[in-house]
Amino acid sequence: MKKTLLLFTALLILSPLALMANGQQGESGQTVQYPKGNLDFVAPSGAGGGWDLTIRTTAKVLKDTGLVRVPMPVRNNPGAGGSVHLASLQEKKGDDKTITVYSSPLILTKLAGTTDLDYNNVTPLARLIADYAVFVVKADSPYKSINDVMDALKSNVKSVKIGGTSSAGSMDHLQFLIMAKAAGVKNLKEIDYVSFDDSGAAQVLGGHIDLFSTGLSEVQGLIQSGDLRALAQTAPHRVGEGVVAEIPTCMEAGINETFVNWRGLFGPPEMPEYAVDYWRETLGKLRLTPEWEAARKTNGWDDAYMDAPEFSEFLVQADNNFRDILNEIGMLQN
Repeated sequence: MKKTLLLFTALLILSPLALMANGQQGESGQTVQYPKGNLDFVAPSGAGGGWDLTIRTTAKVLKDTGLVRVPMPVRNNPGAGGSVHLASLQEKKGDDKTITVYSSPLILTKLAGTTDLDYNNVTPLARLIADYAVFVVKADSPYKSINDVMDALKSNVKSVKIGGTSSAGSMDHLQFLIMAKAAGVKNLKEIDYVSFDDSGAAQVLGGHIDLFSTGLSEVQGLIQSGDLRALAQTAPHRVGEGVVAEIPTCMEAGINETFVNWRGLFGPPEMPEYAVDYWRETLGKLRLTPEWEAARKTNGWDDAYMDAPEFSEFLVQADNNFRDILNEIGMLQN
């Protein structure tokens, strides 16, 4: 009888600890079972882009490693360089299920006047990776190098039509303008830039634009197949493997500038603290797995991990830097 009573008492003492091992501490001090049910992983762009690849790869590795054991379906919510999804997130204040990916356009779309929302209207969880810009043309393009493009623009600023999947004044546009400015191209505001919500690769392959400014991982397959020819990429060093590693940097072409496109995960505004704590811990573990390292190598991503507090400070500094750049080229709106 005494043994039974002791065992029952021990179970009463240990049961809260057991619950804590499988849950998160809520604001009221009670244990919250999290995550529970389906999560909502969202790419704020169309299928096949850099955001889409990042969020799908993240969900796959989280599942493959067993770090997250609930379903993580991925959906796309494209429009206006990510601003459509950013607006929809404002209706999910306090939600703990929605996880989305963003990069520099989270800052740039507000500065360009596309939206009044930015990184202050979401909950930073972690910066994951760094990707780099690449400038590609179709295989039979007359432009054989990035300097061919810059020379053409110097002769006639309207002679080359640039395209990207971000809005004017946002990332795909800005990363090319930064390189053009460093190359000595004048009248940057007059360069023709066309924004596409769908695949810009199809637009350059179809001859609707002359050059596609994008993320390296987004067109890696078409570069490897030979359908697209990469003129240059914006890393400070060559990246990737195989054909990708053969892409010269802009610096090698004498353009003394680089451009880094970070990507990170965010929750809705006012995401509960227990959910933020869970994702900070889980994404910190993800970064150290061999599966994530393999995914980074496959996609040509550099490790650029920052935990939420450091990431939040970085976003403020990045905002200041982009303000300076956009003001210099006459595109600062907000």
